[in-house]
Amino acid sequence: MDTLADKRLYRIAFTLIPGIGDITARNLLQIMGDEEAIFKSGKKALLGIQGLSPKLVNEILNPEVLFKAEKELEFVEKNNISICFISDKDYPYRLKECADAPVLFYFKGKTNLNADKIISIVGTRNSTTYGNGFCDSFLEKISEILPNTLIVSGLAYGIDIHAHRAALKYNLPTVGVLAHGLDIIYPSVHRQTAMEILEQGGLLSEFPGKTEPERFNFVRRNRIVAGMADTVIVVESDEKGGSLITAEIANSYCKDIFAVPGRITDRYSRGCNKLIASHKADLFQSTEYFLQQMGWDEESRKKQKMPRQQNLFLVLTGEEQTVVDKLATVESLHIDQLARELDIPAYRLFATLLELEMKGAIKNLPGNMYALK
Repeated sequence: MDTLADKRLYRIAFTLIPGIGDITARNLLQIMGDEEAIFKSGKKALLGIQGLSPKLVNEILNPEVLFKAEKELEFVEKNNISICFISDKDYPYRLKECADAPVLFYFKGKTNLNADKIISIVGTRNSTTYGNGFCDSFLEKISEILPNTLIVSGLAYGIDIHAHRAALKYNLPTVGVLAHGLDIIYPSVHRQTAMEILEQGGLLSEFPGKTEPERFNFVRRNRIVAGMADTVIVVESDEKGGSLITAEIANSYCKDIFAVPGRITDRYSRGCNKLIASHKADLFQSTEYFLQQMGWDEESRKKQKMPRQQNLFLVLTGEEQTVVDKLATVESLHIDQLARELDIPAYRLFATLLELEMKGAIKNLPGNMYALK
């Protein structure tokens, strides 16, 4: 087995260990150094790691894990599927900042998952003409203004599939995040659209082959839809549903959320109206308003950098000074990009940015962009 295949084998096996979730996996990688070391360490060494129970250690050392990984690697190679691991340089940086991001996912397609701008569009499976029409008109305008914007959704019935098809129609790259393995397409009636997506984007899943679309998998899928985008737009939703779960997750990730409003008598506008009323989402007024709020409009993009006079009497911590120094070199930066360039976890950076705002050193612009005052 060549070195690359060997590396992928251990990476796949690492995600197949029963009882190890994404957060535990990342902690274990940090302690052990890499995925191969985890399998090549002896039982005594593994038992010495805090948080690893004897049962979990036995699961790690179970030969069945590597056997299953070999079968999965064969499937991956046969179908030209890429494996993206959390330590890879091209792992989606927006998603990587999420504490529960998948340690590994499978991807088939041809698009940049670190595109300059990424929009996730979600909504009910029982979409109406109103919601479907929104997807078409909104993405037509986006294709004219920002033609390389990546559109993400879940390939489900309703709003998801209409978002994908509108993206395809207007030549926008689009990615379908699946709640099952890449060996099947669910629902099967979307197979043709899925094939078209492969030519203009891709299909992504954290689940290995032969994983069925179980109910819980859709909730896990939603965190990827929320995490890999700059912003999430909820188009239509009842008062309960997966779209609202995605919005809640996006809120926890400090993403920008927009909801398309509707009549109070319309069942599938209740969820969107509720998000707006509870201040968990901005009201989607128009494409122009959306672009302004995200800082993606022409005026924001063409705005010249202005010289700034810093307050000489500010007392800053080392991390605060690092943030200020970085912002001094640019007009503005999105929190995700700032976190990536400074190598500071987004959850910690958010607290630092809030403190700097309180000190009057920086300002929070629309779209989670930050700039010096």
